[in-house]
Amino acid sequence: MSRRGAFALLATCSAVAMAGPVAHAATMGLPPYRNPRLPIDDRVRDLLGRMTLEEKIAQMTAIWGNKSKVMDGLVFDPAKASAAFPAGIGQITRPSDKRGGPGVAAAAGGTEAQWRTPADAVAFINAAQRWAVEKTRLGIPILFHEEALHGYMSSGATSFPQAIALAGSFDPDLMRRVQSVIAREVRARGVPYVLSPVVDIARDPRWGRIEETFGEDPHLAGEMGVAAIEGLQGPGRSEMLPAGKVFATLKHMTGHGQPQAGNNIAPAPLGERELREYFLPPFREAVERTGIAAVMPSYNEVDGVPSHANRWLLRDVLRGEWHFDGIIASDYGAVVELASLHHLAADKAGAARLALAAGVDCELPDGTAYATLADQVRAGTVDPALVDEAAARMLRFKFRAGLFENPYGSPALAARLTNNADARALALEAARRSVCLLKNDGALPLKPGGKVALIGPNAAIARLGGYSADPGRRVSLLEGIRAIAGGDVIHAQGVFITQSENPDIGEVKLADPARNRALMAEAVEAARAADVIVLAIGDTEQTSREAYAPTHLGDRTSLDLVGEQNDLFLALAELGKPIVVCAINGRPPSWPIVAARANAILECWYLGQEGGTAMAEALYGRINPGAKLPVTVVRNVGQVPFFYDQKPTARRGYLFDDASPLFPFGHGLSYTEFEIGAPRLSSATIDPAGEVEISVDVANVGARTGDEVVQLYVRHETASTTQPALALKAFRRITLEPGTRQTIRFRLGPKQFRIWNASMAEVVEAGDVTIFAGNSSASLKSATLRIA
Repeated sequence: MSRRGAFALLATCSAVAMAGPVAHAATMGLPPYRNPRLPIDDRVRDLLGRMTLEEKIAQMTAIWGNKSKVMDGLVFDPAKASAAFPAGIGQITRPSDKRGGPGVAAAAGGTEAQWRTPADAVAFINAAQRWAVEKTRLGIPILFHEEALHGYMSSGATSFPQAIALAGSFDPDLMRRVQSVIAREVRARGVPYVLSPVVDIARDPRWGRIEETFGEDPHLAGEMGVAAIEGLQGPGRSEMLPAGKVFATLKHMTGHGQPQAGNNIAPAPLGERELREYFLPPFREAVERTGIAAVMPSYNEVDGVPSHANRWLLRDVLRGEWHFDGIIASDYGAVVELASLHHLAADKAGAARLALAAGVDCELPDGTAYATLADQVRAGTVDPALVDEAAARMLRFKFRAGLFENPYGSPALAARLTNNADARALALEAARRSVCLLKNDGALPLKPGGKVALIGPNAAIARLGGYSADPGRRVSLLEGIRAIAGGDVIHAQGVFITQSENPDIGEVKLADPARNRALMAEAVEAARAADVIVLAIGDTEQTSREAYAPTHLGDRTSLDLVGEQNDLFLALAELGKPIVVCAINGRPPSWPIVAARANAILECWYLGQEGGTAMAEALYGRINPGAKLPVTVVRNVGQVPFFYDQKPTARRGYLFDDASPLFPFGHGLSYTEFEIGAPRLSSATIDPAGEVEISVDVANVGARTGDEVVQLYVRHETASTTQPALALKAFRRITLEPGTRQTIRFRLGPKQFRIWNASMAEVVEAGDVTIFAGNSSASLKSATLRIA
């Protein structure tokens, strides 16, 4: 049976059919669910029919905060597990962390005190699996999951550039290779399932989670999301999870990236049309083009209905229209929040009913609401068929992962693969391809032999961004520059941004201004001896982060540099020396003072463990920056929300201010110069079912080899509903040597030209469509296509 037909059969899972191959397996002395030769659906049906209600619900829940119930110290304890979980354990959250262990709650976030060593993590996983397989009634293995946003969030694992930086590479193949390395590091430890990628489009830079996204554009987010899934899971729709791969989770569906007032989990004030035109397309691309195994709903509400209780979103659209057949996993605590925050239910039991009815198959991270389901089934308030449906999906997930055949990790394989030479080389390549040159008056690349003053709060620390652990090695910008320039580099702190570097701290306190003023004076004095100043400023993992609780905020009302960083820049500018800014940040650099007066700006985001090397190479011209902005950078918070694919009536202007962005979507400079020709169409007219080939000539007319990203946009000149002024439909990053040219060809057809009409039908309408080509959303040439 195909994956898409599986759940028509699962509706009758409670009755075990012992005919055909199932009966044959039984005659061989094996319970049918133990027979790897049988179809997965037969194995699921057989196993589900043997399970008690409690055992089914156990498969729909997880343990995390209560891991102490299965541990003696930090070691898995089979006796304690049997006493605490007689029905088995369906899932364990983040086995690589020490949560539940003695003293761990007080450990500083991101430090080794929070994480198991790779060997200890494998030992914990394998001990838990031996107990599950050998000591529970049915021997159902445990599902483990981990975070892997831009690297396995575990001790020693490779840390790659943050998601928004990788998006700026405009390089899906790079994304695919990065995610493939992440997958093999995770799987080697015995974990087959990760909670990434994030394909929310991000339309509000006040939102602290913007760094976790692939930017503001649906097409870019979709392409990067598809590539990430293919890297994690492998291409296509394999029934069984391939070796060295992990199941991916598409998140967070949907509207999460434009919350009210920029506050995490706040309502998303969006109608169905806007959802279908902007927010849903990246999810749809991933579901239709990959074998994505899991989807996670978002915390927020849309039109009064939280995503975890939204039957239209999860059952009608995701499963009905798109035919998704994997699991739907809750975000952490989101089921309980249907009662505690959204007030859709009076208690956890009511919240569990709503989520289960909407189609949420498992509750993470602890399953405290779904733990009420057994009593509710017995009381007649929950349909047991819904429990069977969800439990069957979770079992199928485990069979597909191969856990019934081999649920164990390999400490030797983990040691060999984790952050090895190949992974480090790829981390450096990814960092190099994610550096974006925003401004340059000729100050870059730095001249050899010149004396450099490296100043700033982000100069001597390698920032990794959110969802990071300690990779064991990390290169700061200071270390990177010294590796190129030797010891002849002046360094000064300049200012501190925050009082601590613990990303998990609740209250964020800015650094002491008086101390910063003293440090500024020292930095200015030190910089007097330099020929050029490199200023490393931006964010910390505290000033841009996920606001996951009222006591752990991460969203902001101001987008400019925090603390005394602008003062530091202005004080250094008084010296009259060239200033090159390295922006090391999680949210876009809406820094108007810096943008106006800096001689050059490199947007570096968080570049991962090898970031310092890549930044230094870009400064000294050893590499040529080629990344682009995956977001629009606003001048100030008053312009928010600002996205390039605006409707025609947007951006009329403001009194006393400039309506244009500080930097447009798709912008990025180079140390060479490119010329991009107007798009040439294979036909001036096509019918609604037809396709057109677009050719774009690109020439490197500068003096050195470089990368350019050719971007293709469309605009419907007339339509039955208003359409964006521009919409990205294709892109390609190429490398050209000086004096060479290349013709890039794209094909556009019904998929790229379809719109949602006034009747909410998806159609290709007749009319003129302008095709644009260029190297940013603000630098384009055009041709006209008629659809008739």
